[in-house]
Order: sequence, then C-alpha cells, then structure tokens
Amino acid sequence: MRKHSFVVIALVLILSVVVTACGGSGGGAASGTIKIGTQTYSEPKILAEMYKALIQDQTDIKVEIVPDLAASPIVINSMKSNDIQMSTLYSGEIFNDHFEIEDTKERSEVLKQAQEGFDKNFGFKWFDPLGFENTYAFTVRKEVADQYNLKTVSDLNDLAQDMKVGVDTTWLERESDGYTAFTKHYGFSFAKTFPMEISLVYKAVADKDVDVVLAYTTDPGIKEYNLQTLEDDKQFFPPYDASPVIRKDTLEQYPEISGIISPLIGHIDAETMTSLNYEVDVNKRTPQDVAVEYLKEQGLLK
Repeated sequence: MRKHSFVVIALVLILSVVVTACGGSGGGAASGTIKIGTQTYSEPKILAEMYKALIQDQTDIKVEIVPDLAASPIVINSMKSNDIQMSTLYSGEIFNDHFEIEDTKERSEVLKQAQEGFDKNFGFKWFDPLGFENTYAFTVRKEVADQYNLKTVSDLNDLAQDMKVGVDTTWLERESDGYTAFTKHYGFSFAKTFPMEISLVYKAVADKDVDVVLAYTTDPGIKEYNLQTLEDDKQFFPPYDASPVIRKDTLEQYPEISGIISPLIGHIDAETMTSLNYEVDVNKRTPQDVAVEYLKEQGLLK
C-alpha cells in the first residue's frame, strides 16, 4: 500500500512539473519570452504594441519590445543573431542586397521573393501583408500642385531644375531605388537636394524651405500639412507592403503566435495606418495606447 502511494505521489509530481513547464497557469498556453524589434518611426512601434498586446492576452509568453533600431537591415541582422525574434518589415526590403533577386516592381512578385528569400536564406517566416503599403512618394504643397497642375512625378520634368527637394538621408545613398537611379529613370534632376531626417521634411516643405519632399505614403505629415502626393507614373519606386516577420524556430517553439496575429493580416489599410500614425506623431499619444485602443475597437481585445 505504501509503495503504491509512493508511486501515485511520484506520478502526480511528474505531471505537475510537466504542466508547469507547458504553462499550466495559462490554460495550456506556452510561456517564455520573445523580443520584437522596431525601427525608429512610429508605425512599426504601433504594430509591435499590437503584436505584444495580442500575444500576452492569449498566452503566458512575455513580450519585450526593442525600439529604435536605426534601419531595417539592422532589424534583420538582429533577427539573424536571435537578439530579436519578430518585427515588421516591408516587401521592398529585397532590394537591399540581402540575397539574389529577379528585378521587378510587380507587387505580388516582390512579396513572393521576400517570402521565399527570407525563408530560404535566413529561416524567417514572412507573413502575408497587413493590408497597407508604405512606399516612397513625392509630395508638394497643395497650392503648388494647383498652380502648376501637378498630378504625377513626370509633371515635375520642366520645373525640377528650379526646385529644391527634401529627402531622407538614406535615400540619397540607396543604389537601386535612390536618387541617382531616380534621375536616370525619370530623366531629370532637381536644382538642389536637402538630406534630412524624414520627420523634418514635412515642416520643411510647409515652411517653403524646399519645394518638393520625398515622403512615406502612410506618414501623418502628409495629412497634417495638407500635402498632395504625386503619382509615380513611371513606376520607379518598388512596392513596400508591410508584413509581420518571425524567426521560424520561434514559431516552432510558439506555434500559436501565427493564429494570434492572423486577425491583423489583410485588415489594416493605408488610411487606417496613417490615422494611427497621426495619433502618435501629431496628437502625441503613446504607441501602446493607440495600439490597444485600435485592438479594442476591432473587438480583438476586451
């Protein structure tokens, strides 16, 4: 009888250890820690807060956000070294020489190459897009667009030689989709280029320090300063569809994450993302507050 009792107690203890290891306090959900890296601007920070809120709401996984990684290549290197396990990246990242690609501007093909290339070369799961694209776009003040009837980038052809353009610093240095390649593609250049932080270009054009600025299509500065976006009629800029990206070994450890973030896939359009960015950049709210409010509005959080 004693021996039988000892065996029962031992089995109970073993089962308790197993249940605890599996995250028994969370109804069987996994436990552990993952880190989500973000670039320096508000958009990926808001999205990281969405991922974090959803994951922590539905599992015992602890999520840490590592903000202000200077650029997407640094985010990718941090994922490669496993310093972070998750991020938001944009399909046009394939043009930054991470691996060999076929040159194309077709959105579905760019996405396909991103998904296949980062899987094969780095072991990353590149999810389908969240639903919006954040690519480069030339913008001008509304009165300038009206004065010269500007609707497309090509409409700048006869004016550019007398215009100053403000651009983010990195764009001048990019080879495949930077300034030098742009001038060859469109056949004109501007009188002077002013490199600056992307957050400063909008005020610069509003204050008439420059005539044209290269913006990001979901930046709230376009809305805040009533700028008009010019159509990239010669399709110079590659597509930049936003997607969650996670290390595949992390997903093997925590497979439930795929299902947890799936309600976001295909459901955040450019107008929505611009409005969320506006709340942070213009109304000075925190990315966490904006993200949680959005998730509650969508019925994804209580």
